[in-house]
Amino acid sequence: MVPPDRSRRLDLQQRSTLAGEAAAAATEVEASLNHPPKPHSAAFFDVDNTVMQGASIFHLARGLHRRKFFTTREIAGAAWKQAYFRIVGVEDPEHVAEARSSALAFIAGHTVAELEALGEEIFDEAMAHRIWPGTRALAQMHLDEGQRVWLVTAAPIEIASIIARRLGLTGAMGTVAEHKDGVYTGALVGDLLHGPAKAEAIKALAAREGLDLSTCSAYSDSYNDLPMLSMVGDPCAINPDAKLRDHAREQGWRIRDYRTGRKAARVGLVAAAVAGGLSGAVAAGVSLRGRRH
Repeated sequence: MVPPDRSRRLDLQQRSTLAGEAAAAATEVEASLNHPPKPHSAAFFDVDNTVMQGASIFHLARGLHRRKFFTTREIAGAAWKQAYFRIVGVEDPEHVAEARSSALAFIAGHTVAELEALGEEIFDEAMAHRIWPGTRALAQMHLDEGQRVWLVTAAPIEIASIIARRLGLTGAMGTVAEHKDGVYTGALVGDLLHGPAKAEAIKALAAREGLDLSTCSAYSDSYNDLPMLSMVGDPCAINPDAKLRDHAREQGWRIRDYRTGRKAARVGLVAAAVAGGLSGAVAAGVSLRGRRH
């Protein structure tokens, strides 16, 4: 008989693996059939507070709420449950599953086309001006060097794809939600693309595309993304939280901070609050699985 604690760890690991594989499968290679000059190298960018100021899922949720896509009561209930589990640290699979189901309940029944169209509108009104110019320049540098560039984020795959396309990147990997006949079922494929799941997604994509991870780069602001950062030869901390900054210094990693003084502190606090509670809830609740992008 498997001990309960080990069973929980295995369950979380299996969901992370499934989420990573689903994200890698959902992303498509760039439309051009031309091979890049450096086909075995690539760069991977986290989105929230790395590419964009704030949490993309928060901006998406706010835009959907303004359009009466769901009620304040629905999103508040989902956010509270997710925040509770993150703060208290409860990892009981049944309780986590209950929170996930609650967060997903209001997305069920909506169509992929509906969410994709709204996502385009919301990017223009709430996200485009929040892209960090410095990070965008880094991504462009990799493209100019003949490398492919992917976003890797816990945000829904649909909004991640929109951001990647608008920035001229190769593609994106994000949280994948199940749909049937173009309508969301309210279930995730695996789990949120977060932490270890991001590393699984990159590993699966690298195997499919023949990438040499020792020649690849990865960028993130969060200590939670250590699995992703540690698997490439060129990790870089962008706008890092305190734990990641300390770790990056110890390891001799590159550090880039596009915030200054009080603004950096404020952004860090907002990021922690959003990513820790609301973002987790909405990322599950508005995880959108659309067409392969």
